[in-house]
Amino acid sequence: MYAADVDLTLIKGREILAPVNVKVKRTYNLSESTIRRVRELAGKYEVAKSQDAVVELAVDRIYAEMRDREEAGLWAGAAEDPEFRAEMSGIAADFGDKDAWPR
Repeated sequence: MYAADVDLTLIKGREILAPVNVKVKRTYNLSESTIRRVRELAGKYEVAKSQDAVVELAVDRIYAEMRDREEAGLWAGAAEDPEFRAEMSGIAADFGDKDAWPR
């Protein structure tokens, strides 16, 4: 099964009528402990309004974590790049004292 979760906005002329979030039913095979935890997170701990929202929240957090790791890797690589370092040194020299505000 193919699925999509698409955010749409209904527009008439220049008027925004309403944002529409199209959801698609998916089926996953999850362990009993995962199912129990999702239920507890939604019911007992009320971290989200529904079990679906708990899963969406978890995926959003994991995705953000992976994106942050990727970005950190890119910055680490840039720090080792001689051209990048030279450019940053030039910018730092243009600003002079790092504690001074531009005038």
